[in-house]
Amino acid sequence: MAITSRVKTTKAKQSSLNSGKDIIKIAAIQMASGPHVSANLSEAERLIEVAANQGAKLVVLPEYFAIMGLKETDKVAAREEEGNGPIQDFLSKIAKKHKIWLIGGSVPLVSNFPNKVRNSCLVYDDKGKLAARYDKIHLFGLDLGNEHYHEEKTIESGNSIKVVDTPFGKIGLSICYDLRFPELYRAMGDVNIIVVPAAFTDTTGKAHWETLIRARAIENLSYVIAPAQGGYHLSGRETHGNSMIVDPWGVILDRLPRGSGVVLATMNPHYQASLRKSLPALQHRTISEKTDIK
Repeated sequence: MAITSRVKTTKAKQSSLNSGKDIIKIAAIQMASGPHVSANLSEAERLIEVAANQGAKLVVLPEYFAIMGLKETDKVAAREEEGNGPIQDFLSKIAKKHKIWLIGGSVPLVSNFPNKVRNSCLVYDDKGKLAARYDKIHLFGLDLGNEHYHEEKTIESGNSIKVVDTPFGKIGLSICYDLRFPELYRAMGDVNIIVVPAAFTDTTGKAHWETLIRARAIENLSYVIAPAQGGYHLSGRETHGNSMIVDPWGVILDRLPRGSGVVLATMNPHYQASLRKSLPALQHRTISEKTDIK
């Protein structure tokens, strides 16, 4: 009962600050993508339009939104050169059409190896121009029962942290398995929004997804937009779904357990600023990479 009371109080506080021109709607798109790029782009377009029609100015798609292949190498066959290809053309066109900032959760781009891709998160501004690119740093590996995943076989990891300046504040970019590495988010600095497009397995998602998402929001006093794959895929894989948007206090503002759809919430920078003033944990950090460990 006490927890419920605190959540209601926090939501009420945020609601009381929900006025003014700085308040924006943000959206996470959930999909259950298949192996055909054109079909996935059609579904993404439909869902983005739903979000835009509800007033969303920042929309984030899940990891692998354009292709969840029958086998891991299918994404290699669909890879694109940066700045050229149907997936990137789609993102640019739709962002410009709806006058939104659009984040393509991940797009398979050419890597330094012929049998691998870069798993890249691409940010487009409201004019359809590419504003930022982040290549997934941490590659998922799992050997648990009958589930086996080894992303390093088909993905070349990135090596650069990426934060992009937007009209909504600083946005820190990450993808899926990155979520398990809090040092990545600390290194981003004081970002206003963290995005975590994902395709969490149902097994690991049930155990850790919500906990990790809320932890990243709380420890960084940041909004977290977490669009996910959610459902059964033709490859036999099952993804966890539960796309959500979480506020800087760790409150889940909206979520979608399964299937295709839109998660929508309001971002209030004044509320975020008031929390950071009341609990200046980001200013209290004393441990860094240069701190001596004895």
